[in-house]
Amino acid sequence: MKKFKLAALLITAGLFITLGNQANAAGVGYIDYQKVQDNFPFAQQAVKDIDAKALEMQQYMVDKEKQYKSLDTPLKKQNFEEQTAREFKLKQDAYMKLKAQKEEQVYNKIQAATKQVLVEQKLDAIVDYRVIFVGGVDISDLVIQKLKSGQF
Repeated sequence: MKKFKLAALLITAGLFITLGNQANAAGVGYIDYQKVQDNFPFAQQAVKDIDAKALEMQQYMVDKEKQYKSLDTPLKKQNFEEQTAREFKLKQDAYMKLKAQKEEQVYNKIQAATKQVLVEQKLDAIVDYRVIFVGGVDISDLVIQKLKSGQF
């Protein structure tokens, strides 16, 4: 009888430990980064800024092509090409710098909002949605709400 009580006590204790661990194991969240980025106004504006810079570069080249056609000597054309190439390289470098800067800002804001959702939802980790085969919690909409709230 004493062994039966001891076994029952151990089974009950094990059950409570298991249930307690399950209550604390919040799980894994996943995020569709592209969906979040597409619905984040700051990211949308960043894309517009980058596109505007690219259009500016295209227009620059169209204007330079018109100027090139109006030149009459090969020496003038060669000097013009060299000057235009240097100017375009500067513009291209500025474009790449702007693009990298905007992408980093968007990423940092999304990451900060995602970390906040991780804490609020008491999740163990958040991964990209393409990693999850079965299970997990989609937190994409929660992150979008955080980002739209203007905190980031």
